[in-house]
Amino acid sequence: MQYDYIIVGAGSGGCALAGRLARQCPDATIALIEAGPHTARNWLVNTPLGLAALVPFKLKTNYGYLTAPQPGLAGRRGYQPRGRGLGGSSAINAMIYTRGHPLDYDEWASLGCTGWGWSEVLPYFRRAEDNARGENEWHGVGGPLAVSDLRFRNPFSTRFVAAAIEAGYRANDDFNGADQEGVGFYQVTQRDGRRCSVARAYLYDPSASSSGAGSLANVDTIVGACVLRVLFDGARRATGVEIMREGRIETLTARAEVILAAGAFGSPQLLMCSGIGPSETLRALGVPLVHEAPDVGRNLVDHVDFTLNVRVSSTEPVGYSLRGFAKMIAQLPAFLRRGEGMWSSNVAEAGGFIKTDALLDRPDLQLHFCAALVDDHSRRLHWGHGYSVHVCVLRPRSRGTVTLASADARVAPRIDPRFLADPSDAETLLAGVRVALRIVASPALAEQGGRLLYVPPHATDAELREAIARHADTIYHPVGTCRMGSDAHAVVDPMLCVRGVTGLRVVDASVMPTLIGGNTNAPAVMIAERAADFIAQARGGAQSSLSLGVSPALSARV
Repeated sequence: MQYDYIIVGAGSGGCALAGRLARQCPDATIALIEAGPHTARNWLVNTPLGLAALVPFKLKTNYGYLTAPQPGLAGRRGYQPRGRGLGGSSAINAMIYTRGHPLDYDEWASLGCTGWGWSEVLPYFRRAEDNARGENEWHGVGGPLAVSDLRFRNPFSTRFVAAAIEAGYRANDDFNGADQEGVGFYQVTQRDGRRCSVARAYLYDPSASSSGAGSLANVDTIVGACVLRVLFDGARRATGVEIMREGRIETLTARAEVILAAGAFGSPQLLMCSGIGPSETLRALGVPLVHEAPDVGRNLVDHVDFTLNVRVSSTEPVGYSLRGFAKMIAQLPAFLRRGEGMWSSNVAEAGGFIKTDALLDRPDLQLHFCAALVDDHSRRLHWGHGYSVHVCVLRPRSRGTVTLASADARVAPRIDPRFLADPSDAETLLAGVRVALRIVASPALAEQGGRLLYVPPHATDAELREAIARHADTIYHPVGTCRMGSDAHAVVDPMLCVRGVTGLRVVDASVMPTLIGGNTNAPAVMIAERAADFIAQARGGAQSSLSLGVSPALSARV
């Protein structure tokens, strides 16, 4: 089985890369390999409210990783849901479309990521986007990824925005516009009230076939196949991959390149299983060394998050009660017929970006408001109703690692984010919890009554630190483990090529040198859009639609 390009991982990076590259290089043959299943006809995936059942559990569509015990979190093992199947985490996430702050990308450029400043990445964000609000200097139309306003807004989400304004924060109706700071409603990756995963956007139309995939003639989508390692020739050139499918080991050959898009956990794991990584680690596990790369798996950084849960007597928020179930059943026909009502909600409808210090050059906290009780990633259920205010540290200083637990790529890697290892992260999160408490105490929410869970009334700083240690965890944005840069220790160069070997790239959130200030799905798609241009140009001088000055339109229903 021979292809020009083999893409490992059909998450946000892999799907966007396959879809864009297939159109820019129609004569190229592409294999897109995914360990998980097709998701085209998975009702929970396509229904936004279905995320409540997809995130909490280890399923065929969710790896459901656990971290190493975290000293900063009272020794607890954190939970790391990661999408498994076509679309990756974009098939189970809350669909929030944010890009981060422009200064984040200028910082990348200053760290040696030449060509990744804000002015250079903005055109790729716009090219990927089909924004229902229309085109302007910040947003694009006609791209594959549908971005729209929510069709349903829970009354408590509206009250949260009002309460935050009462607490002194300004309104913002576009976090991806001229200014990120403020509070408001998120735009989401939905089309017609249904989830637009990156697979659905770039690869297929669910009505196209029984599998929902295969609409691209030059892309061979291979699901249910675990890549065991990348293969190299004697000159350290990547020549293909070894996969396990239906109990058999098979070899796929790449004439041009192998591209890893397995995410911040999977890509460094696969590099190490293939002989690229710290020699001591590989030697201990019996993996033959191909290239010494000590920084593979280092620089793991993630948004640590604390959730303030408030129980209320109102049944307006999503919750577990007889009246709540009756309301959900009553609203189901509106969703099935028109994509409207509470089933089209992503639950985390509102939020914002705020500063703990007015002198900061950009926000250092992000808020997500959920019109539901979200306790321990919804793994701990409560009878009744309530709401949650998430607050996360946007630019944590703590750094963790991803290392091998086994030389077998089918065994989960050891994930150690080292949350709150740097004391400044704990102080910023404490300040953020104080902000959340102030918003909850503002009239628009306070008049609804309610009782805080896990946080006592008028809590002291010591009590809040204890609550943070016992309840904080990820908000699902791990990056950095295959860091991009121009220095000798960077895992990939600014063209995303793996240093020390040839014919191998990494195209996913693992290449981010620092964590951007926002949700990471849209930036992962942007990285893939840029990578498609790099690969097409390397193939034969092909120019991107951006450089040609023509419309970047790419149908979302191929």
